[in-house]
Amino acid sequence: MTDREHSKPLAVVLLSGGLDSMVTAALAQEAGFAVHALTVDYGQRHKLELQSAARIAERLGLVRHTQIALDLRAFGGSALTDAIDVPKDGVGDDIPVTYVPARNLVFLALTTACAEAAGARDVFIGVNALDYSGYPDCRPEFIASFAETARLGTKAGVEGAPFTIHAPLQHMTKADIARECARLGLDPAWSWSCYDPTSGGLACGLCDSCRLRKKGFAEAGIADSTRYNA
Repeated sequence: MTDREHSKPLAVVLLSGGLDSMVTAALAQEAGFAVHALTVDYGQRHKLELQSAARIAERLGLVRHTQIALDLRAFGGSALTDAIDVPKDGVGDDIPVTYVPARNLVFLALTTACAEAAGARDVFIGVNALDYSGYPDCRPEFIASFAETARLGTKAGVEGAPFTIHAPLQHMTKADIARECARLGLDPAWSWSCYDPTSGGLACGLCDSCRLRKKGFAEAGIADSTRYNA
């Protein structure tokens, strides 16, 4: 860490490797934080996002990037961690089978633990509650509730130095996020969103995540440099 970075407050960003987490990390930097990123290899079938997380951390010049393994395939229960087909028929009204049980609850706990160990009091997560698949752990009430849980369940919290949980994309549309990506000078292709990539490494273009991403860039009138199969 440079002397200039030492003078900045430290924040820990949950960096999945997706578009939203990339934009969130860049926004944390723009807000004046020295950014430490945490990536979780949870046995997801879309492993390319782990490579993307490493690429984003390098391109943004983050002060640290930590990757840990927590294999949620042991639990299953999701098309991302079990032998269940990823839906390709569009975004519906019900919570889809790509929901990973309690994923953001678990990941925010890990990110908060990382932040407490590092002496940071700011945690960033790229959840979105407008153009999304309806996952319950992306909603504002969950983020607010977790902040209170972190205050009650950590040494920092009980000693009067609680964590601030930042969700800067919470109320943005995917088009808004695409515009932020362009404004921040980020290359969309650094990130990976597809749940079910082809054997040739292309985004499928049909899963919920691909559909929402493509819709956002189209509505923003911004080119997405990601290569899609459909």
